[in-house]
Amino acid sequence: MSPRSASVNEELRRRSRERLLQATVELVGERGYEATTLGDIAQRAGAARGLISYYFPGKHQLLQSAVHRLMHRTLQAALEREPRPTGPDAGRELLARAVDAILGLAHDEPLLMRTHMAGILTAPGFIQCPEQQRLAQLLRETVVAYGSADPDTDYPMLRALLMGSVVPMLLPGAQMPRVRLRAELFQRYELDWELGVPPGERPPEGTTTRGRPGGWRGTA
Repeated sequence: MSPRSASVNEELRRRSRERLLQATVELVGERGYEATTLGDIAQRAGAARGLISYYFPGKHQLLQSAVHRLMHRTLQAALEREPRPTGPDAGRELLARAVDAILGLAHDEPLLMRTHMAGILTAPGFIQCPEQQRLAQLLRETVVAYGSADPDTDYPMLRALLMGSVVPMLLPGAQMPRVRLRAELFQRYELDWELGVPPGERPPEGTTTRGRPGGWRGTA
């Protein structure tokens, strides 16, 4: 039997890593972080326990990579959803879809996203992993499509604003409604409420969704 080629081995490693990331999302979303062991994750993924250590230094890093993968896949699906936006306002539709994708994920997976955000604020903090880098690239491409003249500055600001909106959605005992946070972000970037995937509610009375200074439109 001839040995496997390097490309085959690389594909097998990629699939093993993907299974571990998917199992982590599923189990932490179901049970929470503390109740999920690395052994549980390996078992759900159909992998040896030692394989986790081969790819990740620990559970904290594994969870961040897993959630960043989920965020990237969710965002990519939203941006590529048919019909694809075209024309001069395509960038505004893409940014609206990006906002809705991230807020929607926090709404649909509160336990998972709450655990993820808490982990970012503790040692070892924010982790630069391949999954995070793919997510960052996709968000950066979105701000470029929107019309940013300085994406290296505007992308981190968008990331910060999204994180700042996710936290109050998930804050136990003091949660803010997604519709209100969406309205604030849409106002910041001068986006029409009907863009993206509106959550089925209008913004609170007295809250506008266009015209706040500070967006990039017209400055590119």
